[in-house]
Amino acid sequence: MNICLQGYKTFYIMETQTQSLTQKAHKPMIKNNVSTLERIIMVTSGAYLLYSGLKQKEKDLTKSSLGGGMLLRGISGYCPVYDAVDHLKNDKAHNVNIRLSSFINKPVSEVYAFWRNLENLPKFMNHLESVKTIDSTVSEWTAKGPAGIGRLSWKAEIVKDEKERLLSWHSLADSSIENAGKVVFKSKGNGTELDITISYHAPLGVAGEKAARLINPFFEKIVRDDVQNLKSYLESGHN
Repeated sequence: MNICLQGYKTFYIMETQTQSLTQKAHKPMIKNNVSTLERIIMVTSGAYLLYSGLKQKEKDLTKSSLGGGMLLRGISGYCPVYDAVDHLKNDKAHNVNIRLSSFINKPVSEVYAFWRNLENLPKFMNHLESVKTIDSTVSEWTAKGPAGIGRLSWKAEIVKDEKERLLSWHSLADSSIENAGKVVFKSKGNGTELDITISYHAPLGVAGEKAARLINPFFEKIVRDDVQNLKSYLESGHN
């Protein structure tokens, strides 16, 4: 009990000093991401483990290290694991990963030929403003955000091309956005079964800031709807 009271007293003193310093500072060095209740529990538990590990004749380093870590997190109010989880949540908001299957009532030769000419993609994908062929494998893509707000261009390269079976591409290194896609073509009677995967990812750092603004839940819905548009586009005879 004395250890718990001492731990709580330590927390109270450190918390008072921290609040005083925070009021004076414009930007705190370390942000608090642990609740007050959790901090009290960490301080009291950490103090107990640290004391228990050090009082023995043969010091228990594992218990002492664990107690010291809990004590530090309780006093500082910062947990790096919580911070990492927050970063993962934020990062997820700037990713679009779509996979879906579709059956098109057109022969596989026709569906493959249409998709292989990447300049056809903006015909049914509203989020793409243009795709311009540079050579047999490299092309320049331009995407637009919801309601046409925001534009982003990058170059992509076809990395695998198996006629009437598989087509995959990936944005080139140092692109303003990381884009990848794969389409698997399977002949099924007089039609074609497609397995389509498309992803957009905003790179880290300053280079990815513009992409991060473009990629949002509305953008993901547009891309998903665009992929589903392929069926009606081809079956209506627009190609």
